[in-house]
Amino acid sequence: MDLKIGNDWDEVLAEETDKPYFRDIMAFVESEYEKYTVYPPRSLIFAALKYVPFAEVKVVIVGQDPYINPGQANGLAFAVGSGVKLPPSLVNIYKELSSDLGVDMSGASGELTGWAKQGVLLLNTTLTVRAGQSDAHSACGWQTFTDFIIQKLGAREKPLVFILWGAKAQKKRAYIAPRHCVIASAHPSPLSAYNGFFGSRPFSRTNAFLEAQGMSPIDWTEVRGYDLPAYYSGSGHITRG
Repeated sequence: MDLKIGNDWDEVLAEETDKPYFRDIMAFVESEYEKYTVYPPRSLIFAALKYVPFAEVKVVIVGQDPYINPGQANGLAFAVGSGVKLPPSLVNIYKELSSDLGVDMSGASGELTGWAKQGVLLLNTTLTVRAGQSDAHSACGWQTFTDFIIQKLGAREKPLVFILWGAKAQKKRAYIAPRHCVIASAHPSPLSAYNGFFGSRPFSRTNAFLEAQGMSPIDWTEVRGYDLPAYYSGSGHITRG
């Protein structure tokens, strides 16, 4: 199976996407799209990787699975399209950002493409979901695939920041070498945000680490970057070789 991302992820993932388990994922997902409403749209399943080439990743924010409501999931963890009402988790992310950095995020777009443009990989541990059913695709093999992505990033010599929100994301910690910065907390969902997400200051801590490594900090207020439909110009369908 030939997965075309369109950047250096193609080489990084070439052998992995030819393994039987990945073929099984794709067969399952195609079947789900035929039978049910599935998010995100097919063309955006791998949008997070398209936005941020492997060599340009500076920060990895790991979530769970895509949003389950119509018009929200766009392939970037926690993000939504332009003009879409912010989901509760993203509202809480912006609350923490405002508190952490002393900035005003009221009225901000939820696109987060501006973060991606600066090297922030917004990766869910599961890349698809059935509409209205959280975790519906969590056992289909995506975890193995995203484990591999984290392993490859975690093996890089250049230090990165990994922000792990929630228990599922924190399972990836085992694949991250000690030279990297790991910021782990509760998930920003209203169900858990008060259990350690609020007050965790992930944004200032990330920038402090990046600057200590001689890298430019992230402008977390810059949430708009690429235009998603224009940037993702391909069909997004998996081609089989």
